[in-house]
Amino acid sequence: MKRFSCPVCATEVHFDNSTCLNCGTELGYDSAGESFRALNADDAAQPCANRIPAGCNWLAVAEDSFCPACRHNRTVPDLDEPANQQNWRDIEQAKRYLFYSILKWNLPHPTRTNSPTGLAFDFLADTVDADGTLQAVLTGHAEGLVTLNIAEGDDAERAARRTQLGEPYRTLIGHMRHEVGHFYWELLVRDGGRLEAFREMFGDETVDYGEALKAHYANGPQPGWQNAFISSYAAAHPWEDFAETWAHYIHIVDASETAHAFGMTLRPVQGSSAEMELDANPYFGGSLDEVLADWVPLTVAINCLNRSMGQPDLYPFVLSDPVMRKLGFIHALVHDRPSP
Repeated sequence: MKRFSCPVCATEVHFDNSTCLNCGTELGYDSAGESFRALNADDAAQPCANRIPAGCNWLAVAEDSFCPACRHNRTVPDLDEPANQQNWRDIEQAKRYLFYSILKWNLPHPTRTNSPTGLAFDFLADTVDADGTLQAVLTGHAEGLVTLNIAEGDDAERAARRTQLGEPYRTLIGHMRHEVGHFYWELLVRDGGRLEAFREMFGDETVDYGEALKAHYANGPQPGWQNAFISSYAAAHPWEDFAETWAHYIHIVDASETAHAFGMTLRPVQGSSAEMELDANPYFGGSLDEVLADWVPLTVAINCLNRSMGQPDLYPFVLSDPVMRKLGFIHALVHDRPSP
């Protein structure tokens, strides 16, 4: 993530800000220019139609009343339910982080208006039938449609689900990046002529998906999953392995860009750990090896900082050789493709 400043007073503002806390200027994020604009001083800066109901701080695109992220919404929650509005706001905030990366890489993201399998989001809540039966909404993806239970926007509920499902790093941003990974598997792998290369790396996706997940939740992850997968859930099925690896690749690149934006020095120079530098923006720079050469020292540093505060490691993941090869597949998929 880049650093941003107020267009009026030049004070630093954050990606989630809708107002400059120094001068009070109402702000809108211009996704095309990757900068903030002043709503009360720029007639061309039109806020997204979801600014009030969803707290969206982005500008609408020229041909729509919604911003590039919100225009992909197919179903939004019932805002007459008091808990729904804050949950939806938190979920939309996470989605804007996802779209920051999608737009940064210029990845194709057709809407349902452009394609029947374009990227769309249904944000739904559990319901209770007249007989008291709970109809639970399951988070998932099918042919471009991402469904997310808005209860995930509640911190306590998400923590409970983390424990229940054995997914200790379950976050809203992680959800968004994971689920859209399934969309890009279909678009860039299945429909992009890369199935054979995918199967060599991740395995045969024609293995029964439902049975694989049933076995995962009944028996736990396969022994030794750490040697070949980024997470235990990735070991459940090749589709989930791809989506988990896709999400993790975005985690690495976006967090590395944040470090770069703050001038953090990471890469050893001439064998001296005391002299470090970061040479390129990780969204666009070089090979995966170069990205990881910056990333790994950063993870060591932030883990040590957490330990000094008595906190668990922020980054407890192990990048084994098989995992790095899979990350390399994602890296190539993002960068070595025709322009959309």
